[in-house]
This record gives sequence, structure tokens and C-alpha cells, in this order.
Amino acid sequence: MTFKPSRFEGGGMRYLRFHHWLGEMAWLARGLERVVFEEVRAHAGTDAGHIYGGFLGLLTAWCEQRAVPYEGVPVGMIKRFSTGKGNASKEAVIAAMRARGFAPADNNEADALALLLWAIDAQKDAQ
Repeated sequence: MTFKPSRFEGGGMRYLRFHHWLGEMAWLARGLERVVFEEVRAHAGTDAGHIYGGFLGLLTAWCEQRAVPYEGVPVGMIKRFSTGKGNASKEAVIAAMRARGFAPADNNEADALALLLWAIDAQKDAQ
């Protein structure tokens, strides 16, 4: 999913799209019990950091308003869970997800799958 504004839109459009998408996902899933997201601590640049902060603020406020628990998971933890190494390459995460029977289109899909599997595993441990 991309939330990037078009050439003729303001920067706030990405957040409006994200807000709409969150509502759509909650509706399609008939409600959300938990939101788990990749917690990024280092950014490619100032703009990336600002954009991430905007998404994070909107996501956490959205969850708080609806009493949906949320949790950020550090990138290294996701990589360690999926590959055994916290500093694994993007290719290694893709390979790990393929080894589990998935066919991720790119590293973003592989990361999302790894995060999902981590969240399922963490929920089992909590029960």
C-alpha cells in the first residue's frame, strides 16, 4: 500500500489515506484486537523521520481512540526471529519467508510476513 501524495496534493494527504486505510482494514477484519508494527529507530533522512513520526502519531492515536492495543517491534528483533540474526540482510529475510512457504514479492512483504509470524508466536507465548 502506498500513501504518497500525488504531485498536486499536499503532504497531509498521505495521513488522510493512512487513516482511511486503517478504518478499512478494521472494517474488513470485523474489528482489530491488536496492532503490531515495525518500530524504526534510524531513518534514511530527516524527511523519512518526519514522515515516520506522522504515521506513528496517527496510528497510536487511532488505536488509543478505539482501545486497540498496539506494539512496536524493533527491526532487529523481527530479523532475529525470522533468520536467527538481528542484522540479517533483506535477501535473508526474503529467503526465510520463502523457506516457510510464502512467496513475498519484495523485502517489504517479507518483513510484513515476518512481523505477522512474530506477533502470532508472541501471542501464543502470552497465553
